[in-house]
Amino acid sequence: MLEYVEEPPKPTLVPGEEDREALSKGLWMSHDPAIFFDPVSKNYYTYCTGAIARRSKDLIHWEYLGKVVEDVPKEAAEWTGSHDIWAPDIIKVGDEYRLYCSNSSWGVQQSCIFLAVCDCPEGPFVPRGIVLKTSEDLPVNGIDANPVVEEESGRHFMVYGSFWGGIYLLELDPETGLAKNKDEIGICLAKRPAWMSGAIEGPYIVYREGYYYLFVSYGSLKTDYNIRVGRSKKITGPYLDVKGCDLRWDYNEGNAGQQAGNLVFSGYAWNDGVAWMAPGHNSVLKDNWCLVCHIRQKNFTMKPELSTMQIRKLYWSTEGWPMISPEIYAGEVLREYTAREIEGFYERITFEKSLPQGISTAVPMKFGADGYYECCSIQGQWHWMDGEKGNRMKITYGPYQEEAVVMPVYDRERGCETIGICGISEEGIAFMGKRHKGLA
Repeated sequence: MLEYVEEPPKPTLVPGEEDREALSKGLWMSHDPAIFFDPVSKNYYTYCTGAIARRSKDLIHWEYLGKVVEDVPKEAAEWTGSHDIWAPDIIKVGDEYRLYCSNSSWGVQQSCIFLAVCDCPEGPFVPRGIVLKTSEDLPVNGIDANPVVEEESGRHFMVYGSFWGGIYLLELDPETGLAKNKDEIGICLAKRPAWMSGAIEGPYIVYREGYYYLFVSYGSLKTDYNIRVGRSKKITGPYLDVKGCDLRWDYNEGNAGQQAGNLVFSGYAWNDGVAWMAPGHNSVLKDNWCLVCHIRQKNFTMKPELSTMQIRKLYWSTEGWPMISPEIYAGEVLREYTAREIEGFYERITFEKSLPQGISTAVPMKFGADGYYECCSIQGQWHWMDGEKGNRMKITYGPYQEEAVVMPVYDRERGCETIGICGISEEGIAFMGKRHKGLA
């Protein structure tokens, strides 16, 4: 049996301070979540804007720990004029836990990233020093830090950045965790043009089977916020999507009509339940592969909308591209299916790039007998990739081919267990789906 825990009820009005405090102790108001597995305690942790930490044993039940950094360093506050702590992310180096915190104000480049340390993942973390300071004199904004270690050499880096000059990679001193050269800003890994408001942020690098994957968020925290990915054999890039387009694509005027990066996740709406928009600022849990992000319920008005956190299983195509589960993680474990077991009607959501990025809505999909496949007016075939049964399939229709993974999920919109599917086409177009007996 899958186990599912209902989220706290969403407020219909903007809450007051007392309500906000109560909501923050659930998953609501989990903004910029960074996931971390502690090899010592065997606990999972998330660190969110506000320096708020939560703890879990199973990625389902979460305990609110509260603020783990008391305040920003004096040097940081004097530089930014702010005491806000944004988007903390953590790495364990030896016996030391290093929390990289951003300090800034909305819409400015007068920002900094500082390092706070502790001998345990639950704090309190004590500031050690400033890693980077930025201003309008520089092409980059010093927020959204993600520490990462180069697989081959063990060199330490920090990927960071937001809007303006894009996403940068800066080398760190592994002994101190601070910048190796305090006068450098690093190299650019990803960038968007000014006519898109330069809207790129929340970088996160993860290594898998010979590739470094750079996840970034496109959009301006607005309704079109979405998650993209590119990959590289080197941590320093270049990071390319499935079509070979560089995430610094606007450097080349010839690419001005393209949108770089595989679209992993954007706003979506199933046939039942509420619609969701603006998933972004993700992190990735390795080994027990999961994608963690904040997301908001659909609201196309100017009223504020609270963020909540979603955790979804992350699967990989045979070509090495990420695909996400159609439902929030509820303890599911991959199993094999027979063809007969998956026959039936499904909902399908396809994530195609658009300007602006819209909310993708579900359409009918069918897996029939004898390998028959149907999606709206499309007719094709499907088959298991590994014999008479399995959990990985190929779908073909006309000149198109898709690879997909099938898994058990808990359908939170209808309150029942069902069969889920996620996949990607040869062109890098991702989709997700789930079985729905009520479709016709």
